[in-house]
This record gives sequence, C-alpha cells and structure tokens, in this order.
Amino acid sequence: MTTPSAAVVILAAGSGTRVGAEVNKVLLPLRGRPVLAWSVLTALAVEGVDPVVVVHRPGERADVGAALLPVIGEREVLLVEGGATRQDSEQAALAALAPRVADGSLDVIAIHDGARPLAGPGLFEATIAAARAHGGAVPTHELAGLLPRDAAAAPAPGGPGTRLVGVATPQAFRAGPLLDAYRAAARAGFDGTDTAAAFAQFAPAGHEVRAVPSGPGNLKVTFAEDLEVAARLLA
Repeated sequence: MTTPSAAVVILAAGSGTRVGAEVNKVLLPLRGRPVLAWSVLTALAVEGVDPVVVVHRPGERADVGAALLPVIGEREVLLVEGGATRQDSEQAALAALAPRVADGSLDVIAIHDGARPLAGPGLFEATIAAARAHGGAVPTHELAGLLPRDAAAAPAPGGPGTRLVGVATPQAFRAGPLLDAYRAAARAGFDGTDTAAAFAQFAPAGHEVRAVPSGPGNLKVTFAEDLEVAARLLA
C-alpha cells in the first residue's frame, strides 16, 4: 500500500502595499530569488511532500509562473487562483486537493505564508509529523511582553507569569478533518485570521492543535525593512 503524502499550500495572493512596492511582495527579490521562491524550494525539499500548491492572486498566474520557473526547474508546482480573503484562497487550494484526500493519497495539508521565506525544512517536517499524530500543529515562539509602569493599577493580562506567544506558519492539519472544517466554516459564514482558527472552531471532535516550537527568525515580510532583515539572516 502506498504511504499517503503531505501537501504544502503556499499562499501568495497578498499585495505589496505595506512593503511599499507596486507588485506583490512575494515577487520582490531576496538574495537573488523572489521571496516566494525560498518557501517553494524549501517545501519541495521536504521528504514526503507531494504536491506543492501555490495560491496566486487573480491575474498573476503568468507572473508567478515566470518567477518560479527559473528556480524550480523540472519540479512540479501546482498554481491555483486565490480569492478576496485568506480563507477564500485557502478554500480554493483545498478544493484542488480534495480528490487526493478522497482517494487516500493525501493525509496531511500544511499551509504556509509565501511571505515567510525563512521557515526551514525541519519546521515543515515537525508540524506535519505533529499533525499526523494529533490532528493539527502550529509553530509558536515566545514574545517579549510589555508590562505597565504601575502593575498594581493595571495588571498584565492573564496575571503574573503570563507569556505572550506568537503563532506563525507552516500550519499543518489532517487533511480530511481540515476539509470538513472548511466546509462547515463556509456554511457558517466564518472568516478566520489563519487556518488554525477555522480548524479549531469547526474540526470534528478528537482533533487537537499542538504547538511546535519555532523561533523569531521565521519572520514575515510585511514592511520594506523586513526584506533587509531577511537578507541578513539568509546570509
């Protein structure tokens, strides 16, 4: 019997507004490659991943294809047109993968922001493994919190010892329950901030979302200075 594979969906349907660019920020150059290409090449290098899906903005299929072709060579990447919101784009990718989930050839789906070029293969592998074991997994890292000057007058949220945790991508989930959750979310008109929000709200009982340790280096390119920081980290 063939071992089921994992799919990696890379979301590239954003814009370049906050980074100050006239083009999609994932198409901007980063140490000789488009930002998007770093995530795609990493996903292609993860053992047991097939396929890799890139969700692009309407009208950008040719631009995304042209940006990726020189760096992926003969490797296959599926291009899917996204929607107006993140959840719309995720649903488009899940619809494209649904036949593979139905025939049992695909058991886990990881969803990653194309604007996070520094996530390494180990992080993809860890989230995929945790999703297989528990239902879902998200990378987290501890954030530095801000405490008020007069703690007695305005205690920190959550009380003493509260830790602030950042959640990033790739986020991975068992494929069947993820599709079920998104179908239920669509019926309810739910539009979450990330994949884990919809999964936690609508996945069938018995599926737990586990935290996978990550680090602050898995930054998201949002502003122009983020490109400079990413370039230094890659160096």
